[in-house]
Amino acid sequence: MLLDLFSSKDRSPAECVVKVDGQEIAELYPFLIELSVQTSRSEAATASLSFETRRDELGRWTVQDADVLKPWARIEIHAAFGHRTEEVMRGYIREVKLDTPQDAGAAQVRVECQDDSIRLDREHRRKTWGTSTLPSSDRLLLVEILSAYGLLPDPENKPGQDRLVGIAQDDTDIKFLKSRAEFNGYELIFREGLVYFGPMRLDADPQDTLLVYAGADTNCLSLSANVNGHQADAVAYDAPAETGDGVTPRTVKPNLSVMGLQRADSSQAGLEPFVWRLQAQAGADANRLQALAQQKANELDIQRVKAEGELDGTLYGHVLKAGLPVGVDGLGDWLSGVYYVDSVSHNFNAQGYRQHFALLRNAVGDNLSTLPGPGSALAGVI
Repeated sequence: MLLDLFSSKDRSPAECVVKVDGQEIAELYPFLIELSVQTSRSEAATASLSFETRRDELGRWTVQDADVLKPWARIEIHAAFGHRTEEVMRGYIREVKLDTPQDAGAAQVRVECQDDSIRLDREHRRKTWGTSTLPSSDRLLLVEILSAYGLLPDPENKPGQDRLVGIAQDDTDIKFLKSRAEFNGYELIFREGLVYFGPMRLDADPQDTLLVYAGADTNCLSLSANVNGHQADAVAYDAPAETGDGVTPRTVKPNLSVMGLQRADSSQAGLEPFVWRLQAQAGADANRLQALAQQKANELDIQRVKAEGELDGTLYGHVLKAGLPVGVDGLGDWLSGVYYVDSVSHNFNAQGYRQHFALLRNAVGDNLSTLPGPGSALAGVI
């Protein structure tokens, strides 16, 4: 008999709360073995729930016959910190899998879920956005598409392109929105019923600081960091001439905010320029090439410093969110500072609540002292 870690009787300060179609699945908590949620700034959030299942004397199974876990049922997953909860993800059940090995005691049901973006992947549409007399915009098409699914644009969204004429959609809504996000160099993140459509939010208020080797205040169980010097400082491309068949060489540098005291590029190394060239793009005009080069330069820039590690969810007391900054303290003057959260894997099991994270940064130098609030300083030392 598995220890019931998910019942109200044994619930620890950081546990999961699962709701299906608005109702908490309390009767299934005793059979929940593990729950994991994968979140990312570039991919849809997904979840996997593993249940042990038992058959009674009438031949009914405890989990799959409970008439709760079905494809396209709404699901919400929260982390509970005492009486306070924070959402980890919401969306729909995508698949329900039953595994019945030779040992009946090892039978399991696995439930796979995806965030709200999966609902936008059900119908292929053919539509042309914007005419010469009535141009459209990324803001307008985003609002129109999301309203059909009861979703709202995030208040922090950026406008994207304006005066769009003849923009053809020949795909599902989610694939079309992803293509518009890519065209603008934007992120597309579904979270808490809102959809963020905009650039990396490097200047947003950082989440609570991850503390390494901070004595009793330590919340980061492990962390490794890597500074990669082989990332180009600029991206070059050949812009087509306004007339004729000639081209004009152009170079684009990153325009991201600096997430530390000094850029982690090689511009001060006294070497030859470090420039990578954009591959040829058939049919792309000068504006499109400029946008592609800027996207590539920015993506190279944010990947100069990478960190990954494991967070104790109970000690941290929050759900770490991808696509937002977070402070990291305890790595010294060179590597401590504000990072950008690339992805987070949330795991609830018998060992508790763990968050495995990947972070990005384009600079070095401890800039935590510039942050407001108590999280700006190392709380303790060992």
